[in-house]
Amino acid sequence: MAISPHAFPPRKRQPSAGSFMSPKLSDRNLIQSLLLLTQEISATKPFRFLLKRNSVSLIRKAKLLSVLFEEFLHRNPLPVLSPSAILCFEELHVALQRVKALIEDCSNGSKMWLLLQNQSAANSFHELTLELATLLDIFPLKEVDLNDDVEELVILIRNQLRSRTKANCVLDPRDDDLRREVLAMLDRIKSEIVPDCSVLAEIFARLGLRDASSCREEIENLEDEVQSQSHEKSKTELIVALIGLVRYAKCVLFGASTPESDSPHREPSLEAVVPSDFRCPISLELMRDPVVVATGQTYDRESIKMWIDSGHATCPKTGQTLAHTSLIPNLALKNLIAMWCREEKIPFETNGTNHRVNGVKSNKAALEATRMTVMFLVNKLSESQSMEAANGVVYELRALAKTDSDSRACIAEAGAIPLLVRYLGSEVGSEHPNLQVNAVTAILNLSILEANKTRIIETDGALNGVVELLRSGATWEAKGNAAATIFSLTGVHSLRKRLGRKTRIIKGLMELVETGPTSSKKDALAAIMNLAADRESVGRWVEGGVVQLTVGLMDRFPEEAVFVLETVVKRGGLVAIEAAFEAIRKLGIVLRDGSERAQESAAATLVTLCRKGGAELVAELAATPGIERATWELMQTGTVRARTKASMLLRLLRRWAAGLDGHGHSVMGGNTSSTTLIMSSSTTVLLG
Repeated sequence: MAISPHAFPPRKRQPSAGSFMSPKLSDRNLIQSLLLLTQEISATKPFRFLLKRNSVSLIRKAKLLSVLFEEFLHRNPLPVLSPSAILCFEELHVALQRVKALIEDCSNGSKMWLLLQNQSAANSFHELTLELATLLDIFPLKEVDLNDDVEELVILIRNQLRSRTKANCVLDPRDDDLRREVLAMLDRIKSEIVPDCSVLAEIFARLGLRDASSCREEIENLEDEVQSQSHEKSKTELIVALIGLVRYAKCVLFGASTPESDSPHREPSLEAVVPSDFRCPISLELMRDPVVVATGQTYDRESIKMWIDSGHATCPKTGQTLAHTSLIPNLALKNLIAMWCREEKIPFETNGTNHRVNGVKSNKAALEATRMTVMFLVNKLSESQSMEAANGVVYELRALAKTDSDSRACIAEAGAIPLLVRYLGSEVGSEHPNLQVNAVTAILNLSILEANKTRIIETDGALNGVVELLRSGATWEAKGNAAATIFSLTGVHSLRKRLGRKTRIIKGLMELVETGPTSSKKDALAAIMNLAADRESVGRWVEGGVVQLTVGLMDRFPEEAVFVLETVVKRGGLVAIEAAFEAIRKLGIVLRDGSERAQESAAATLVTLCRKGGAELVAELAATPGIERATWELMQTGTVRARTKASMLLRLLRRWAAGLDGHGHSVMGGNTSSTTLIMSSSTTVLLG
């Protein structure tokens, strides 16, 4: 069905007209503010492509009105204004604010979206012209005693405004024709008809989109419109289709290219530090669909569902038996995560949803435009070409793979992964480091889609290329993104087992943690934590020195290091317990001073160590200054799991103390409070 060119609601202005209020200023300050407003509007350039006549008319009127306000300010003293004159000036102030906001909104927003809503935008210009005409009609001109020239000018402005208001709001026929052409093109794309390049070029030239840079800016403006119009489904779906059209045109008309500021940089989604409250306690990844279980704990839906489906009947965090297995959406947290993702420029989409762009369901036109773009890029990449040209195409695939699941699926289905793999090698990195970074980052972005994880593993040379890049990448960014790719691939349980047994991966991640910059260390630690969670692989990590490595990092990265250590000592057996002896004191410090999640993990780790490591480990912990007070405080203020672990930890310490001295006397050197407090507060100990 064709899209009706009259089906669009009024364009949303930022800010809305209702947000403007009449100012309460002194007479002189009010007129000065009016003069400043008219000067700001006068300095605005008229629109070059759409609604040109509308913008020119109001900008000229504002320039003429500035003469009126200058005339008042030149008088000394300022003439006394009647209440009716003051009221007119206050209402003029509101009207001129709205004029300025409308012009700025139309100038700075998406050209495509403005084109499709040109009728409503033209109506807004007409309404403001009518409002200015009305205010000048009732303005008490004779009371203010203007000189003849200024009075004639005001009358001229009033007559011009009055003549424009008598005519109906008229659109430029060329704008309306262009609007219909764009809608017709979207219909043809929906029918899988590839757009005619000459027609596409003419449309974009008439909109002022004449190069790749202006198309990138247009895409960003359209993405902003998706967020501001997210409450209206029909509008957001249309905007998503326009984004697909602009992406396709940018590649076809202006060629694949990197931004002009193409310097090594990390994807925002990799650079941003995810707040601990937004991470799933099971996967430690950003939650896309947070749900609450019977115990009140929140998990990502996919992770907790896999936990329950595998036969578990307890809450992973608290260990309590689940009274029921219903999953209740945590909408408040989901909204907070979505807002954070928007600020960090991170795509936010629900796991398992393959047809959403920034939370908006894509339509047929958007999907077909994406497929056409992908096929164009993959065909370009498969042709024999220079490395510089290949870098432009790979960058476009990287950017497209970052946007949504539809794009990731289309890119993988078009056969792009084997083509990307050939740019991971050291010979590419030595001569074209940006190309190597773009290739591995494109693979990383593709791996976000679950179906693509297996595709990547099964592609000849893909895993070896990523592992080799992890160890010998040309830049730290390439190495860090290789580690992030491995972390992403460990999201599939069967792949986690396979990856965790590869010695090269273990060595590569350990080397990156030891020598890499902060961001790369965190990517590598996240991958290690997932891989070491496999019981069959954890022994390899312990033998490789992961315990000593994480202990050494605990001062700089307490949260990440404690998470890894908890995973390793829980599954690594006596060898891991013995290796972790030197971590006791540091874990005690984290228990006292760490973040809420780090404290919880430190308590769990200490319980495991004390249970399995014997009296020597418990004695080492008991000798840590302030350990009792920190544990008691955690029992009162920590999470449910943290309180449970803290209670268990105090019981272990009390039993150890009782075993050494049945009378409960201190045996810890200078730490006189330690055993005495543990023994004399048995009632308090059990409160958690």
